[in-house]
Amino acid sequence: MTALRLVHVSAAFVAAVCVTVTLAAGLVEPGVALAFAALTAVGELALPRAPEAARATGTGAPVGQPAPLGAAGALAYALLGEVAGRPAVHGAAQVVTVVLAACLLGSVPHIWSGRTTTADHLARRVLTVAFAAVCFQPLYGNGLFEAWSGPAYVLLLVALLVLTALCDTVLAAALAHSRTRWPFGPLLRDELRGLLGIGSAVCATGAVMALAVAVVGLWALPVFSLPLLLTQLALRRYAAVRATYRQTIASLARATEIAGCTPVGHARRVAALSEAVGRDLGLSGSELTVLEYAALMHDIGQLSLVDPVPAGATGTLPLQEQRRIALLGGAVVRQTGVDAAVAVVVERQADPYREQPLAARIVRAVNAYEEKAHEPGAGGALRALEELRLGTAGEYAPEVVESLARVLSRDCLTLPVAG
Repeated sequence: MTALRLVHVSAAFVAAVCVTVTLAAGLVEPGVALAFAALTAVGELALPRAPEAARATGTGAPVGQPAPLGAAGALAYALLGEVAGRPAVHGAAQVVTVVLAACLLGSVPHIWSGRTTTADHLARRVLTVAFAAVCFQPLYGNGLFEAWSGPAYVLLLVALLVLTALCDTVLAAALAHSRTRWPFGPLLRDELRGLLGIGSAVCATGAVMALAVAVVGLWALPVFSLPLLLTQLALRRYAAVRATYRQTIASLARATEIAGCTPVGHARRVAALSEAVGRDLGLSGSELTVLEYAALMHDIGQLSLVDPVPAGATGTLPLQEQRRIALLGGAVVRQTGVDAAVAVVVERQADPYREQPLAARIVRAVNAYEEKAHEPGAGGALRALEELRLGTAGEYAPEVVESLARVLSRDCLTLPVAG
């Protein structure tokens, strides 16, 4: 059984058990349940779960980012021991049932627009909330936490939230690995990096909400949820800006195609394949962004040529001419305001591979493969890959060529087609 199926089956089993128990016992404290359900649903409604959102936050993970406000509200309900000084008597099963219902309600617009991987998101939310609720509710109900008070109780809640966040991080990386077959280690590293950012805010807000409701009641929810809601809306706006920024770079990269310097779709194919190779080699989210932008604009220097190179195949030019074109391309990239690291990759793609940064090695090898594979009468992809392997003695990095071979052999890879 794959990790994807295992996570989904486990979440479905947990949800079915909790819903059955809740329906049999009846809903306890419906007012409290409704308040936390509304908070979680609002967080889900404001969630940007498009692919651009994952890239904007630097993770690059295809399963998307969890809703910060929804996650904080769900975790606060799981760790709620008192409401305005009186004990809360809801159990772990009710926590999971209420959160599941709120997530389903908040996901309706996303499902309708087709912008979300709902099954993965719901599975993660059910399992993480169930973990937190099972660790807290039975022990609190049996009085095992009565000795914990003041700062010790706060630290206890924070520790449980951190453990829950780590579980969610592992689940997110496992789901992404199962769906894409990208290496698990880099995916987990990117998820952990995201946990240090918005994840820490979610944990802190969840703990504060649980503590505040225990003292002043449900009026604390709108007060302490507002800052995180504003942060979530800001992240949504940031994701939209980053998506527009990437579209602008992609449009700029098409200038060489419009000018007749490169074949139609060449830059997109090189960028897609370079990103796949970068993931296989373990690059982080920010490094993949630099790699993608550099791959999109790697031929921009050809606009300076009086006579275009046939089919844009600069690999056939003398080395000095290749370097001149690369330097001109880097100068153009620097004028666009893109990250200077992108310009460095573009400038150094014609250097000896032992002197290049890894991103430049990837762009160089992938670009050569793309040119050779689409060259008329060249023998296609297998012949192109064999030529790259023969060139690993001096032109192409051996580890990049082997990574390219692994990527090409995977059925899950889908590249843009020519034209």
